[in-house]
Amino acid sequence: MARTRVKICGITRLGDALAAADAGADAIGFVFWAGTPRAVAADQARAIAAALPPFVSVVGLFVDPAPSHVRATLAAVPLDILQFHGNEAPALCRAFGRPYIKAVAVADRAAGDRLVEYAARYPDASALLFDAPPSGGLPGGTGRTFDWEALPRDLPRPLVLSGGLTSGNVGAAIRRVRPWAVDVSSGVEAIGPEGRPVKGVKDPGRIRAFIEEVRNADG
Repeated sequence: MARTRVKICGITRLGDALAAADAGADAIGFVFWAGTPRAVAADQARAIAAALPPFVSVVGLFVDPAPSHVRATLAAVPLDILQFHGNEAPALCRAFGRPYIKAVAVADRAAGDRLVEYAARYPDASALLFDAPPSGGLPGGTGRTFDWEALPRDLPRPLVLSGGLTSGNVGAAIRRVRPWAVDVSSGVEAIGPEGRPVKGVKDPGRIRAFIEEVRNADG
């Protein structure tokens, strides 16, 4: 079995990015959408990216962006991959000369055929990322899971699994879905005094525990 890749998304602080790299993350994600506390400014993202060790990919997440916003971000931040998490047309996704990942919301188990049809609109995507439906005004990073059995088995592109993953369920998810990669944000965030994740602030211990469970599942 191939090694499952790991992306830690919603990075806003240098220490969190380095903790992810030290724990063995393959990629970190910056959110360039203003509608979440996990959003990061371009100059902040550039400084974090510059401090990363080699062989850690930098992903930029956008939600229905204006093309000018993507171009300005690319001019400021050395992004390796773009991730589109809204209702972007295929032409927009491929317009920037970078590999891209297209996020797909999974509503229910009956969605399988619709997911295949939707994925076919993005034949040049590097991967398809499957996440829970939007909730609370957030297109992703909601901390909610979805029915993994809804995922189609004959996808033409690598599958990235997201949506409510934690160290407690990622092993089962990998054994069930066999994704190319897993993508986590809220599942490795620090827990605040009310017992809820603090959006945009990662916990190094939770990052390590998450990646350890991924490796255990691979083994």
